[in-house]
Amino acid sequence: MNSIYKHPKYNYNVVRQFSLMTVVWGIIGMLVGVLIAAQLVWPELNFNSQYLHFGRLRPLHTNAVVFAFGGCALFATSYFVVQRTCQTRLAFPALVAFTFWGWQAVIVAAVITLPLGLTTSKEYAELEWPIDILITLVWVSYAIVFIGTIMRRKTQHIYVANWFFLAFILVVALLHVVNSAALPVSMWKSYSVYSGAIDAMVQWWYGHNAVGFFLTAGFLGIMYYFVPKQAERPVYSYRLSIVHFWSLIAIYMWAGGHHLHYSALPDWAQNVSMVMSIVLLAPSWGGMINGMMTLAGAWRKLRTDPILRFLVVSLSFYGMSTFEGPMMSIKTVNALSHNTDWTIAHVHAGALGWVAMVTIGAMYHMLPIMYGRKYGQMYSIRLINAHFWLSTIGTVLYIASMWVNGLMQGLMWRAVNNDGTLTYSFVQSLEASYPGYIIRVIGGALFLLGMLIMGYNVWRTSQGLTADEGLITDTNNLAQPATT
Repeated sequence: MNSIYKHPKYNYNVVRQFSLMTVVWGIIGMLVGVLIAAQLVWPELNFNSQYLHFGRLRPLHTNAVVFAFGGCALFATSYFVVQRTCQTRLAFPALVAFTFWGWQAVIVAAVITLPLGLTTSKEYAELEWPIDILITLVWVSYAIVFIGTIMRRKTQHIYVANWFFLAFILVVALLHVVNSAALPVSMWKSYSVYSGAIDAMVQWWYGHNAVGFFLTAGFLGIMYYFVPKQAERPVYSYRLSIVHFWSLIAIYMWAGGHHLHYSALPDWAQNVSMVMSIVLLAPSWGGMINGMMTLAGAWRKLRTDPILRFLVVSLSFYGMSTFEGPMMSIKTVNALSHNTDWTIAHVHAGALGWVAMVTIGAMYHMLPIMYGRKYGQMYSIRLINAHFWLSTIGTVLYIASMWVNGLMQGLMWRAVNNDGTLTYSFVQSLEASYPGYIIRVIGGALFLLGMLIMGYNVWRTSQGLTADEGLITDTNNLAQPATT
């Protein structure tokens, strides 16, 4: 079988390219994550090199996982979904190719500059101004392609997943341009145009909404297409999906200030962000319930379909993370959780449990189609099943260890003696956290091992090989064009 499968109606080449790079960058980003987690247990693993220092590798890890792994996944799935649901080929082929090669150039530039210490020091926006300009050009091209494809659609309606993808594209463009406004002083150094508390407020308006739109709205677009397709069921409630969309769009923008509780940010701004964060629980859980209820009448498929397991468990982590986030935004809770490993647990419950798992499920659904596989199956269903359990166990070990560490740290830091002196020193809290750091390394290593297995499975799939046909008893007709 020709491994370079070409569909007569759709542009699957760019989808395949982004899908493969999703797996590649996922392995690289998570490998760096395991390394820096191990450095907190064994500091000698920086090998006395400034380029391998935790402070330089940590932003490389976040950029590789969020923008390389997550970004490539969003490009791949959005290009796939918009073609299938609009029943038309991607618009502007030259710009389509530019979005792929331009985005890979952005990632490679990050891999080079961040270990060199060339950074703006802004969370999730560390890349310097020349790279920011390239990001803007790629993103504008992406928006033109996506909107142009929707305008050429053969269907009357616009499927709900495309609404989420479109919101993610437009809002991320706004966030990036506003937060990255800077005054260059050299080729690789610039200073923010904002100052003081305003700079912090703009940064966390960007930072939290990068989570809200890049890591939530975009991946909800994935959920709204791939969960119904893999379950072979319609979305539980189309009306609820529209309410979910508009309420999320209206509320999320106001929540970023909860990162700045007890700071120089005005109290009213902190309080507004806290209230909006709590209100945000309703639309978030509405989306989670909509996804879960889509499986009504199809729960038996979970026994035999590990791809569907990935998608459903990702929804469970989404629900958990979107309950935990509003809770942590409450000032009294934040006073305990802020700057502790509890925040790390919350981030990775979302990043590993929600984002990575829904991405992996979508990749396993799409890649066989990209290679024209019979019945739409990967090389090995058994390997997908092994990957699922490694990812699930790894995620649980990771976040549970960080929850325990975070609560312990918060309680130790605020404990005082009768005379008002601190009961514990910072070093004592660090020593008490050490077992949790070891468990985190184990959890991260298990998740990375799952990604390596995925890489092998994808490689064998691309060669047209099959190890175990028929393990999914309810064979999905995945290779047929979708109408919705």
